[in-house]
Parts: sequence; structure tokens; C-alpha cells
Amino acid sequence: MRVRVFEMRLLAAGLTALWAATSLLVLVAYRPGGPADLLVGIALLLPVGIAAMALAWPPAAHGPQAFRLISALAVGTGLILLPSLASLWRQIADRGLQTLLPSLEAGYPWALAILGTSLFSALGLARRVLGPGAPRGPRLTAALVAGLGIGLITATLLASVAVANDLALAGKPAGSSQFGPTDPTQLPPPCDASITAGGSARLGLALSGSIDRRSIGGARVRGARAGLDFSWTAEVASVQALGLGGAALLATQGWLREPNGSWRRVPGAAVEGESLDLAVLREALDSKARAAAEELGIAYLEGARARHCRVAIDGDTFRRAFPQVRWLAGDADLHRWRGELEYWIFTDAQLGRADAWIEGEGFTLRPGAIRGRLEASLTATERGSSITIAAPAP
Repeated sequence: MRVRVFEMRLLAAGLTALWAATSLLVLVAYRPGGPADLLVGIALLLPVGIAAMALAWPPAAHGPQAFRLISALAVGTGLILLPSLASLWRQIADRGLQTLLPSLEAGYPWALAILGTSLFSALGLARRVLGPGAPRGPRLTAALVAGLGIGLITATLLASVAVANDLALAGKPAGSSQFGPTDPTQLPPPCDASITAGGSARLGLALSGSIDRRSIGGARVRGARAGLDFSWTAEVASVQALGLGGAALLATQGWLREPNGSWRRVPGAAVEGESLDLAVLREALDSKARAAAEELGIAYLEGARARHCRVAIDGDTFRRAFPQVRWLAGDADLHRWRGELEYWIFTDAQLGRADAWIEGEGFTLRPGAIRGRLEASLTATERGSSITIAAPAP
């Protein structure tokens, strides 16, 4: 029995540590400037206190089955809380969205973690209040009611403070953004003005395709660039390819990796077209292509002001700008395909985002198909930051 009490205290200590780390992260790093940004961190101290109750009054597990169920509740709560904590860290570190609860999908894991912590601690609290000699049925009922009540009150209070702070920030410019400057007094350049990619950038690219509205797969690319040097890796899952891909360039030395293959050295000229943002600027957004660009207005991307523009493109331009489309379309002839490319120029006169699509004859990708569609979405964030490019690991 003493061993089980000790194990329950260990589980309670783990939950307390996770909630303490979450609260500390928000208290120290979450400073969007709203009137209640400090209160959000203080509100997160409530789950810390709830988890700490189980340290003082650990749940009692009579029998191996009850022990496994209570342990599973604590472990499951920790497994829900860990990804949420990691996501919060990335969000704050990347200077991204100001809100802690940008959507219901982002908020419900926090609610589940609070509920699981409350139920776990309420099992020990009920035993403490009713006494160890109380019948198991009433004690379990009291624990469920107390746990649900504590969890509902805590989640509601935390959500109210966070949402109220977000609403107060709705009409105010962000202090910083991973997409660029946030000064509301500056205007982005016009669509046909000279634009650059910046000295460095964190890069992301998402590719997807469909034939007759049925998906043929996609790819997700993540990497970075410093000057002309770059390195990125990709997760590819399509009817054409499956596995990890990548490309890198350091001075005149290049590396290339195709799905189901390994890294291999190639001449630098062989991977120059794989540079993501530089390739889009060079192949699809040169000055001639943007001479007749359509302006769609001023937009805000995570607090950064940008001019939203659009140009028409063909399939060959799409392939040169996004050569990674080979993982979806192979060597199919796309020259008759047509589409559009939307791009965002920020107040630093740099490209921070580009979305493109093309459509054409589906039979070029699959015999008997009627309509095909390929899409790409590129982001270039943290432009101008200090970034070091390393050679890929063999």
C-alpha cells in the first residue's frame, strides 16, 4: 500500500511539474501587451495548485485494477499536456499568434488536461474529506462531482481571462511578428515594386494535388536560408513518392535527397533551383511578371502589414518556381495548365508568403482523368534573423 501511495505521489509530482512549467512560461514569456497578460499566467497557477493537492492527499488505489485506472488517468493527462506545452513554447519562441487560444481545436486539449488533473486530485481529496472508512461508492461519486466542478470552474476562469485579453488586443498592432515589421504607420510597396527575399529566412512549403477532386497526396517542407545557402527537409506522401526528401547548398557544394533515397553530394548548380523563396522570386515574380499584377488590398499576417497581390501563371512557371512538385506530378507535361499566384509584400519590401495553384488536363497525370489541380503555399518568416546553415547529416 505504501508503495502505491508513493507511486501516486510521483504521478502527482509529474503533473505538478508540467503545470508549473506551463505557468512559468506564460508568466515570463507571454507579453503581448494586453491588460490581462499577467493574469493569464496567474490563472495558470490554479492547475498547479490542483495538481499539488494530490501530492498532499494522493488517491488511494485498492486493488490492481483501480491502481491501473487511476495511473492511466494521470499518465493520459500528462500525455495531453506535454504536446500542448510544446506547442505553447513554439508559439512564443516563434513570435507567432498573440492569442493562447486561437481556436476551439487549440483550446480543448488544455480543457481536457485541466479536467484530468482535477479528477485525479479529487480522488485523493474525497478520501481526505470523507475519511478512508467511507464506502467506496459514495466516495467515488463525490470525487467525480468535485473533479468535474473544479475542472469546469478552472477551465472557464482560464478561458475567460485569456479570451478577454485577446479581445483587448484585437484592435491594437502586434509588438512583433515572425512575418515582418508591425509598424502601422508604414505602407508596403506596390505590387510591381522591387522586392527581395531578405538576407535570411525560416522557410516552409506545403504542396498538395488532386485528380478529379480526389487527393493524390502532398508534401511538407521545412528549412532555412542564409544568403544563397539553404537547407531543407521534406516529408512526402503521394502516389508518386513516399519518404523523406531534402536539398542543401553551401557555397558551391550541394546535397540532394529524393524519397526512398539517402543524401548524395551534387554540384551546387544542380540544387540552385531548390532554394524555395529565391526560386519563387526568380521564376514567378520577376519584374516583368508583376507588371500587370492585381492588387487585392492591405492584409495583416500575424500583426505584420503586407500588400496582397496576384499574378497569372502557367504550368511551366509553377514547376520552375516549385520544382518539388515532381513528387506529385512526376515528369508530366504541365505547359497547358493555368493558374494564379498570390503573394504578400511586407513593409520591409520583402516576400513573406506566396500561394499558388494551377489546373489542367487530369489525363496528363493519370490516364482517363478529366481535371487535375496542384497547389503550393510558401512562407518565409524571421527574415533577417541570425541563421546558420549546416551540411546535412549523412
